[in-house]
Amino acid sequence: MEATDREVIRPPKKPPLILRMMVILLFGMACGVYICSIYSIQISTYKIAELLNIKVMDQQCNATNVKPSEIPYVHYPKPKTYDRGECACNPVRFFAILSLQRTGSGWFETLLNSHINVTSNGEVFTPRERRNNITTIVKTMNKVYRLDWFNSASKNECTAAVGFKWMINQGFYRHRRQILKYFKKRGISSIFLFRKNILRRMISVLANSHDKDARSLNGTHQSHVYSRMEARILAKYKPTINATLLLSELRQEAEETAETIDFFKRTRHMVLYYEDLINRTNLNFKEVQEFLRLPYRELSSSQVKIHTAPLSMQIQNWEAVREALEGTAYERFLYEN
Repeated sequence: MEATDREVIRPPKKPPLILRMMVILLFGMACGVYICSIYSIQISTYKIAELLNIKVMDQQCNATNVKPSEIPYVHYPKPKTYDRGECACNPVRFFAILSLQRTGSGWFETLLNSHINVTSNGEVFTPRERRNNITTIVKTMNKVYRLDWFNSASKNECTAAVGFKWMINQGFYRHRRQILKYFKKRGISSIFLFRKNILRRMISVLANSHDKDARSLNGTHQSHVYSRMEARILAKYKPTINATLLLSELRQEAEETAETIDFFKRTRHMVLYYEDLINRTNLNFKEVQEFLRLPYRELSSSQVKIHTAPLSMQIQNWEAVREALEGTAYERFLYEN
């Protein structure tokens, strides 16, 4: 055979480097997609299982006798500091007593706390550091409604209603918009407690402020008393009222109170007045117990009212006050008990 007729076998050409790199890259991408899909399936399965587990736990605590409209106001708190044990599925209502100093809110709260299933934690926002901003306010409220707030009134494990007392001039009015959102989101019921006769509240505020320095009861200051003798001692002081500013101060307080009630009427709420409560022969406040969905109980308080005399006997400059208010919308305060 001639050399020209011979079949020459040449080695195959290697694919270009860029093509080989593209193949490797595509292979790597395919592996990555496969691994991610497997991981996502595992995560999704875990999340579904977790959600189902939470749902089962909630279902275990569902109260079958709760109306659909009441569900947003029924809670099953899980404290961080202890286990509610057999009471874990006892439904709890959240509430806040919204008031002003010297309106009888302390007396009202002692009545509520005499109920075996109620925990009202007092004025939790008296310290300024708890109401510096909305963050500290929410943190404090979360602790109360989680049942992790402890004081002498606490009945945490099997409580049916938990709340606290909040003076609207202790950060409440200032942050009312954010607080409204919080109340609606958490299903908190508002109990407004005010005085109709705000002139009498003013006298009580001045007298209480005076006693902080005078310490009339054996060298101690007491905002609330538990004997008639102590009440008579504190009632001896007659404050002098600035008659020039009186009308504008009464008007400002009335407007702010009305605005607060109007602003929070979008929450589940009730409005109470001290004068309507104190004059009852039955102090069990059936409508309040029904509002908080409590089992009905007899309520009691050992606090004694301090100022019971007519205002003409309680104000040092009575004539000046009378002249300032006569002929105004607040004249009736002069003679109402």
